[in-house]
Amino acid sequence: MAFELFPSNQIANIIIKDHVIRYTGVKQSVPLVVQKYRERYLPPGIVEEGKIIERDTLRLILEECVSEWGISKKQVRFTIPDSFVVIRRITVPIDIKDDEIVGYLYSELGSTIHLPFEEPVLDIKKLSEIEDKKEILLFAAPEDIALSYSTLLQEVSLKPIAADISPLCMYRLFDFKDKTNIEDHILLIQFDLSTVNLSIFHQHIPIFMRHIQLETSIDDWDIQNNRSGSKAEIKWVNGEKSLDSVIEEIYREIDHVLNFYQFSLMKGKQAVTKILFSGDHPYINDMYSRVIDRYEISVSTLESIEKLPPNYYLPLGLALKEVQ
Repeated sequence: MAFELFPSNQIANIIIKDHVIRYTGVKQSVPLVVQKYRERYLPPGIVEEGKIIERDTLRLILEECVSEWGISKKQVRFTIPDSFVVIRRITVPIDIKDDEIVGYLYSELGSTIHLPFEEPVLDIKKLSEIEDKKEILLFAAPEDIALSYSTLLQEVSLKPIAADISPLCMYRLFDFKDKTNIEDHILLIQFDLSTVNLSIFHQHIPIFMRHIQLETSIDDWDIQNNRSGSKAEIKWVNGEKSLDSVIEEIYREIDHVLNFYQFSLMKGKQAVTKILFSGDHPYINDMYSRVIDRYEISVSTLESIEKLPPNYYLPLGLALKEVQ
């Protein structure tokens, strides 16, 4: 899902999560050239499950970042928090013109189309035409959430031009690095500090997504930002809770998604054939090794890209939208 308003070669790519703000600047060229990357970890309670709680504090922190990173007045792409994104396959009558589909969907909200929030912003991708129906992929998010991020970025002297969703950003980067195949049924795992996002792609199209908030908090970690702002040191400090219990929780969710896709969505005819693994969790390499051992499915991750720390792969995938 992306809303492109106008092109530019001077675009900042910013990801705001519960625990961190990350920025990647690239030269819009092929081969890809990463020019700058920075991050700033957030205190607890500023953003919770994607919702901005302490807006004034976040604005002050963002103002400092914009100044320190030298991106004032730049155009900016950002992502809608995963916890608010809904992806669904639906059908509409064949006689609805392509440029009228979004308007038709708005008219059907609350009757034939039900979403877990009111006043959504919608985007679509047409998939196919079958007999008397058009099959489309619907992306939806609460309008107030999208606007809360967009207006905040404007308040700190940035110019929002595009919103995207994180699974598309990461898949775009894997595809750019030739890690995808149109025939595969791909489970993309995004393993972050406090969340896991599981999405399934087939023929380069996201057809399922599940977002999980882990039973951990920012207080479980000791985070030391370095002076350059490019990479922090993070250590688990909650001696009362084993990190293994968190990992077991993730396994259960992965098992559930794999089974749901194979037996409910695909009626037993297809199953996930490949796993792509990414994220910013400090122990992601350990989790990656465990996933390889646990599942009899091909598992891939991304090797070093332009000497960029893996934490910055998500905003890099956001930056790639205009390159491809």
